[in-house]
Amino acid sequence: MMHRTLLMFATAGVLSAAAPHAQQPPSSPQQPAPPAASFRGGVDVVSLNVTVTDRANRYVLDLDLPDFSVFEDGAKQDVTFFTRQRQSVALSLLLDSSASMEDHLSTLQAAATNFVGRLGPNDVAQVIDFDSRVVVRQEFTADHEELGRAIRQTVAGGSTSLYNATYVALKELGKARAVSEQDVRRQAVVLFSDGEDTSSLVSFEEVLEIAKRSETAIYTIALRDAGAQTRGFREAEFVLRSLAQETGGRAFFPARIEDLAGVYAQIGEELASQYTLGYTSKNPKRDGAWRRVIVQVGRPDTAARTKNGYYAPKLR
Repeated sequence: MMHRTLLMFATAGVLSAAAPHAQQPPSSPQQPAPPAASFRGGVDVVSLNVTVTDRANRYVLDLDLPDFSVFEDGAKQDVTFFTRQRQSVALSLLLDSSASMEDHLSTLQAAATNFVGRLGPNDVAQVIDFDSRVVVRQEFTADHEELGRAIRQTVAGGSTSLYNATYVALKELGKARAVSEQDVRRQAVVLFSDGEDTSSLVSFEEVLEIAKRSETAIYTIALRDAGAQTRGFREAEFVLRSLAQETGGRAFFPARIEDLAGVYAQIGEELASQYTLGYTSKNPKRDGAWRRVIVQVGRPDTAARTKNGYYAPKLR
C-alpha cells in the first residue's frame, strides 16, 4: 500500500490529490440517505450537529424539534430542518507516532483499529500518521481491513507536528463535496497525541481559524499521566480543548494508555447519537463576520453541545 508524505512547504500542491472521492460505498437501497443534502445547497443555510446529554453524561435520544431553541448572536432563529436519524460520517483519524509514543504505540493501534471496525457501512475514513512528518497512510475508504492495515503501519520516531497534521486533515476533508444525497456525510477529525506540538510550520492560530471555518467536529485525545503536569502539557491541553470546543467536538484526557479503547468507543457512540438542525439566518448581512451560535434544550437537567459559531457569507 502506497502512502503519501505531506511536506508543509508544498501543502497546497500536494493536497490536490486528496481522495474523499475514492472507494465511497454505494448507499443501500434499504437505507435511504438522510435529507441533509439541502445544507450543501446554499451558503445561507446553517447546519448544526448537536449532542445532548443529561446530568449523568448519558446521551439523550428522544427529543423532538419543539425541544430545541437556536440563537444566533442572541436572536432566536427559526429551525427549518430537524432529524435524529444517524448520518454517515467522513472521518480523519490522526495518530501521533512521535518518538515518545514508542512504549504505547501498540495499545494505540489496537484501540484505533477497534474504533474503525465499528464505523457504519456508509462511513468513510482516512488514516494520517504524524511525527516530524505528516503521512497519509490510507486514503478515504469504507474498507475496515485497509484502515486497520494502515494503522498498524505506524512506527514511532521523530518529533510532534500536531498542527501540521490537523491542517492537512481539515484541508482534505474540506475537499469532500457531495455530488448526490448518497454522498452527504458529516465530517469529523479524531486526533490522538501524547504531548505538545514541537515541530509544526503552521501555528495554532492558523489551525484554529481553519477549524472554525470548516464543517468539521474535532475530537481530541491526550494522555494525562502523573508526570504530565508540565507547562508544555498545560499548553497542549489548552490547544486540544480549544479545537474541540470551537467545533462542537469533545476533548478527552485519559490517565492511562489502557483507557484509550473506552475513549474511542465514547466518540463512536457520540457520532451515532447526534441531532442535526438547520436554519436560515435572520441576519441578511453578507459581511463575513463571526456569528455566535447557542443551542438550548427545553428539557430540565440536559445540556446541548454544538459548534460555537460560524462565519457569515461574504460578498465577493
